[in-house]
Amino acid sequence: MRPEVEDWFYEACVDLEEAFEALRGGRYNWACFAAQQAAEKALKAAYMEVGRRRFPKTHDLLELYSELSGEINIDAGKLGLLSSFYEVARYPNAGMRRPSKSISREVAEEMVRLAGRVVEEVGGRIGLRCDSQKR
Repeated sequence: MRPEVEDWFYEACVDLEEAFEALRGGRYNWACFAAQQAAEKALKAAYMEVGRRRFPKTHDLLELYSELSGEINIDAGKLGLLSSFYEVARYPNAGMRRPSKSISREVAEEMVRLAGRVVEEVGGRIGLRCDSQKR
């Protein structure tokens, strides 16, 4: 495994931890953004390890996943929603006037769970786990 793959997966784990921390702290928009980042970085690690090629410059989780379908198994039904939080969760009027006030706990919990499944599935496929990453 190339060190670059481990680096991307490690950062996915760090972002997933941040998503859980933000969720616990009531920062639901930030939890959604961190969840999106965790899923994106995990998928990019898979792209390099499984696909043996450089990933495209995109934040679109569905695009990344479509290139990996058959290699990793994730229920892609909500990946589009998770993908939208790359912008929607951070910028006023990028979909909601005030993301910090508009995103519910329930939505944030669902997005963090989804990101956790993505990270876990990718980790299983490439032989890495968040709790075993060198910190």
